Amino acid sequence: MTMDMTFLGTGSAYPSPHRGASALVLRSEGDCWLFDCGEGTQTQLMKSQLRAGRITKVFISHLHGDHLFGLPGLLCTVSLNTNPEQENLNCVDIYGPRGLRHFLRVTLGLTGSQLLFPYAVHELEPTAEQSPEEGQLSLEMTAESCPLHPQEQPGRTISLDVSTDSYFLFEDKKFVVKAFRLFHRIPSFGFCIQEHDRPGRLKTELLKELGVKPGPHYGRLKAGEAVTMENGRVILPQEVLEGNIPGRKVCIFGDCSSVLGDGALLLCKGADILVHEATLGDEHREKAVDHGHSTPGMAAAVARACCVQRLVLYHFSQRYKPCSLQKEGDEDEVSELKRQAEDALQDTGVEVTLAEDFLTIPIPVRRPSTTN
Repeated sequence: MTMDMTFLGTGSAYPSPHRGASALVLRSEGDCWLFDCGEGTQTQLMKSQLRAGRITKVFISHLHGDHLFGLPGLLCTVSLNTNPEQENLNCVDIYGPRGLRHFLRVTLGLTGSQLLFPYAVHELEPTAEQSPEEGQLSLEMTAESCPLHPQEQPGRTISLDVSTDSYFLFEDKKFVVKAFRLFHRIPSFGFCIQEHDRPGRLKTELLKELGVKPGPHYGRLKAGEAVTMENGRVILPQEVLEGNIPGRKVCIFGDCSSVLGDGALLLCKGADILVHEATLGDEHREKAVDHGHSTPGMAAAVARACCVQRLVLYHFSQRYKPCSLQKEGDEDEVSELKRQAEDALQDTGVEVTLAEDFLTIPIPVRRPSTTN
């Protein structure tokens, strides 16, 4: 099963000619999940090889505008490109902090925006530790005082599971998705996407020796079912299957200056890819922390603690131009951010990547385990 992620925006604060505001898409077998949706995301989508109509789920890390302002417009544009005669349109599930439901309901309502597809907003209840007191939204501000939007379906309210220090979002046939707490100027979250392990390949030569012909028996064995032959011989799946293929893990952090509790570290352990902000260089650490952000060294510390395979830095200050646009004499070189992270990880083998707009990173399938 193919999987990759494409960065649509890698800048902080606002979209610029050089970097779009925060947005990335995780794609698996054609389905697209959007993580954050800063202003201009729909334009970035049009410039990419992705199709906005393929987006089935949206994850908003926090309610700052550079991660959210593009969402109402994107939903409306997707609706404009939807066939009104199409039946049984899938519901778009949207996950984010408390207040997101009210934001969309009011924005779509005030603008008279009608959608041709249903949507549901599932809100994560933040804890008081996730931001300074002045950054915590009051219940009055986020109260759902108006009725559901005509195309809105009731969503879930998801509280912290204190036993795991995480939020269980959903599980389907391919993935289990959870969220974890981050500290920022307002409550922020990260997301862990864990692919289920899959059965290994069938040992076709052995099956031939056992007299099992290609067909329904192959499918049943692959699905983990035992097969009884005409001679009464029972063939168990573990006899004819190679080791399981371990599921891949992708972790995407919202804006933060630190993680809270053990949830993030436990969920992200051994991740194939960890996406972490690095708004400013290590030499500006104090300023970064004062504004609730991280530096490459801080991101590297998380990658080290989680023993990840690859660290991808993004959400750069607009002072850092993409490598392709840097000129001789520019004071702020984005390549220096990569060097700082690599220096902090030099004895770990962790690969460091600088995200750029429209960069696509394939996430290869893991090697089968040696035992079932």
